[in-house]
Amino acid sequence: MTGGAGFIGSHVVDALMARGDDVLVLDDLSRGKRTNIPEARLEVVDIREPLDDWFEGADACFHLGAQVDVRVAVERPAHDAQVNVLGTVNVLEAARRHGTQVVFASTGGAIYGECDRPAREDAPRQPLSPYGVSKLAGEEYLAAYNRLYGTSHVSLRYGNVFGPRQDPHGEAGVVAIFFGRLAAGERPRIFGDGSQTRDYVYVGDVARATLEAAGKGGVFNVGTGIETSVVELYELCRLVAGSDLEAEHADARLGELQRSVLDVTRAERELGWRAEVGLEEGLRRTWESFAGAEP
Repeated sequence: MTGGAGFIGSHVVDALMARGDDVLVLDDLSRGKRTNIPEARLEVVDIREPLDDWFEGADACFHLGAQVDVRVAVERPAHDAQVNVLGTVNVLEAARRHGTQVVFASTGGAIYGECDRPAREDAPRQPLSPYGVSKLAGEEYLAAYNRLYGTSHVSLRYGNVFGPRQDPHGEAGVVAIFFGRLAAGERPRIFGDGSQTRDYVYVGDVARATLEAAGKGGVFNVGTGIETSVVELYELCRLVAGSDLEAEHADARLGELQRSVLDVTRAERELGWRAEVGLEEGLRRTWESFAGAEP
C-alpha cells in the first residue's frame, strides 16, 4: 500500500485490516501521518526509490502515493511528474517483477476537465493542470502494461473525496477547509459566486470501492453521480456544525472548473459498488472528527 498513511490511504488500510489482510504501508510521510495507521506496519519509503524488497509475495498493491497539491504541480511540474509519473512507473516495474496487481488512485475532475453532463469513463480527457496530466499519464502507463504484459491493473477516478483525517491546511478538500475554519470560529471563504459544482463522495465509500477493484481490470469512476454547488455544500456544513457564520466571497480563481460530476454506472455494474453514505451524513461524521470525537 503506497501512500497508506495519508487521508484516503489510511481509510483503505483500515478496510483491508478489518477484513484480515496482511498490510504493508509504504509512505514517505511528506503528507501522511503515523497516527493515521497506528496498528499497521509502516516503512518510510519514497516511491521513486527501488521497491522490489517490499513487493515480495504481495498479491496487490494499492497505489495511492502521489504528489496531490495542484498548486505545487503548477509551480513545480517536473517534481509533480517525478512523483506521479516516474513513481508510478517504478511501482509498475516492481509489480511486474513480482506478479502483483496494481490498483491505482487517479482523479476524475482533474482528468475530465469541464463537464456538461456526468462524465463516463470514455468521455474526453482534458486536464487543466499538470497534476491532472500526471495522473492521466499514470493511467496510460497502467493500460500500456496491461496490453504489453497481459496484466489487469486498475485505475480508479475518484470524485471529490471528503471525510475524517483530511487535512484542512494546504491543498485540502473544500469540506476540510470549511470545517477547519468553522472549528476555529473563522468565516470560510467561497471563491466566485459559489455556483461551481462537484461530486462529493465520502471516504469510507471510496475505501470500499478501492477494495472491490482488486481482482478486476479497467478504469472506473468512483463518485456519487450527484453534483452539489459550493454554496449548497457550505450551507450543509454550517447546518451540521451548528454555526451561524456567513461565508466570505472572494474573486473566482483562474482556471477553476465550473462543473464536475461523474457517471458511476460502470462501477455499479462491474464492481457491484455504489456510494452508501449521503452527503449530509458524511458531513456529520466529518464534523464529529473535527470537533474531537471519533465518528
